[in-house]
Amino acid sequence: MATMSMPLSEIHVCDNKNSHLKKLENALENLQLFKADLLDYDSILEAAAGCEGVFHVASPVPTTKVSNPEVEVISPAVTGTQNVLKACSALRVKRVVVVSSVVAVTLNPHWPKGKVLDEECWSDPEHCRMTENWYYLAKTLAEADAFKYAKENDLDVVTVCPSMVLGPLFQPTANFSTLFLINILKGLRESKENRLYHIVDVRDVADALLLVYQKPEASGRYICASHPIKIREVIDTLRSVYPNYNYLNNLTDVDYDHLMTSEKLKKLGWKCRPLKETLINTVQSYEEAGILDN
Repeated sequence: MATMSMPLSEIHVCDNKNSHLKKLENALENLQLFKADLLDYDSILEAAAGCEGVFHVASPVPTTKVSNPEVEVISPAVTGTQNVLKACSALRVKRVVVVSSVVAVTLNPHWPKGKVLDEECWSDPEHCRMTENWYYLAKTLAEADAFKYAKENDLDVVTVCPSMVLGPLFQPTANFSTLFLINILKGLRESKENRLYHIVDVRDVADALLLVYQKPEASGRYICASHPIKIREVIDTLRSVYPNYNYLNNLTDVDYDHLMTSEKLKKLGWKCRPLKETLINTVQSYEEAGILDN
């Protein structure tokens, strides 16, 4: 969770997980860190005290098969979001920006084939359960609950649904998005579907979050997905600049590709970087962080 003004009291937290935040420009003067548990309402209330705006960005993203999806993925996403919104209501926060995901948009078997996905499309919870796409289910339920709570409690909530997020590393460790590109660069899978991904730069996501927070006319949900591209095109682009990596081969073409639009966000004033710039900056940051050495 990120806050837009200084809370009243601070719990100093500094460990390997968040020490990089202390290196941000003017962090000593402007940054306060709180130890908060999304499942602990009181800790959220304390962290958000005194804030005019709140960004709720935290949600577990499993990188392996989960044994207990309700506990490991769904409850932290859904209950955590509810706790943030309840705290914001109690504190009379002016606007809450909830980071959802395009996974709350894309898994809808009832959406007309060939029709571009927009903010009207929602992933189908029953289909998510049937296919055991627990992260999709968690983000869909959490976002839907956020709008339900906002309507019932007169809370100003806006959501942003980013696609596959790449770009320069902020933290010193690999995350889900990082592993996506590492697998491509190192050829860690024998084969992979040559499917369509929508890639967005992490810096452009940050711009989108600020935009929907600052623009009074912003409302509802916003898809944040700038560049549709297939895996083979990603590899060709990277190989033209970085020819020495052991890229994925044996790509299998598939017939399931949904285009989505960020036109609503662009109408609000959002702009995004060229995809090649994002890919190059991403690999540069990986090399500097040493996460491609092993």
